[in-house]
Amino acid sequence: RYLLEQDFPGMRIGPEPTTDSFIAVMYGDTEGNVPGNALVVDPKKPFRKLSRFGNAFLNRFMCSQLPNQVLKSISIIDSPGILSGEKQRISRGYDFCQVLQWFAERVDRIILLFDAHKLDISDEFSEAIKSFRGQDDKIRVVLNKADQVDTQQLMRVYGALMWSLGKVIDTPEVLRVYIGSFWAHPLRNTENRRLFEAEAQDLFKDIQSLPQKAAVRKLNDLIKRARLAKVHAYIISYLKKEMPSVFGKENKKKELINRLPEIYVQLQREYHISAGDFPEVKKMQELLENCDFTKFHSLKPKLIETVDNMLANKIASLMNLIRQEESNMPTEMVHGGAFDGTMAGPFGHGYGEGAKEGADEDEWVVAKDKPAYDEIFYTLSPINGKISGISAKKEMVTSKLPNSVLGKIWKLADCDGDGMLDDEEFALAKHLIKIKLDGYELPGTLPSHLVPPSHRKPFQTAE
Repeated sequence: RYLLEQDFPGMRIGPEPTTDSFIAVMYGDTEGNVPGNALVVDPKKPFRKLSRFGNAFLNRFMCSQLPNQVLKSISIIDSPGILSGEKQRISRGYDFCQVLQWFAERVDRIILLFDAHKLDISDEFSEAIKSFRGQDDKIRVVLNKADQVDTQQLMRVYGALMWSLGKVIDTPEVLRVYIGSFWAHPLRNTENRRLFEAEAQDLFKDIQSLPQKAAVRKLNDLIKRARLAKVHAYIISYLKKEMPSVFGKENKKKELINRLPEIYVQLQREYHISAGDFPEVKKMQELLENCDFTKFHSLKPKLIETVDNMLANKIASLMNLIRQEESNMPTEMVHGGAFDGTMAGPFGHGYGEGAKEGADEDEWVVAKDKPAYDEIFYTLSPINGKISGISAKKEMVTSKLPNSVLGKIWKLADCDGDGMLDDEEFALAKHLIKIKLDGYELPGTLPSHLVPPSHRKPFQTAE
């Protein structure tokens, strides 16, 4: 709702458990709903494989179509609210975690939402997060409604959230958490407004990068699936080879299933495969219980060779083709909805702050602090109205900024490139140091509104 800035069919928002369906929010010329059973038989939609989850799930699955510009670039799967308690979880009537896993394997980004005043991770939420195992790079966390607590409480809430997530998500990296209030209502607590704006902007950038990198991610998934298929072939062919031709098939099958961890180790050594490429032992043992090992196929070395050739050679040329195509095409961004609200005008992120301060003012923004900078300038013994690089360095290093940053500031401030600074250039250098010390980034090139007045005409002509 926040991203689209409009309601979509089937949407309900409230403090009580509301959405009980998976809703695929997609672009359409007219606004409307398509029920789950019709969706899985539509060849134009990517949901045909969901039919295996049965009617109990399909009755809780729908597609909301609406002519929203955001949806031209991305589609959103809105999952049902997480339930607490065993009885409620069983009453869904379908395997909720299996459905989540199916979507997780196919989407580009997984966003987990938490309320700042309601942090408990229920059993179902814990299991849902575990179903995303192997997709950790796709997960982002949003700590929503952060305006309902003050700064001290927010600090404690953030710490508690990271601790809770650390127990559920078993990864060495720290998950990226975006903090904010993602709805269009006034902030209850405004002391962290700047933090919320910066976090929302980071989240937007992350989402906006998705369309551009979609082809690379699909290729990455193809490589992942190819490696898994290859390992699967080794496992199946080994089980087939070990089966007796006449008697004792059932006993041998049980023995092989129990020995699966040892078989994994043996195949790792024999074919030089990483342990991370093998399927989960417990799940594989469950699946093998219902299989007839005698009907498995023997290993086909030519097919393995083909897969190896694809991974070694074909993928690299495909990657080059994707890069060429991306460089020839305009950068694809997500537009519309909330994405346009922070792009232009005085309410754009960072407008009037840091290096952008004074961009729409007639007077040079450095002028208000120049008298103070002039006092320092004249203590550095200027000759013919200028100070040398050595004199400037003595003053600039007092900021304790590293030389790499001060070198960049010098390059921006020395407008005429003569290796010396006049009073205006020195004031500009001090202003840029202040920008950096306030936590803002330095510009790559000097913006026109920061060019000292006495350097403007010749500077712009030279440019």
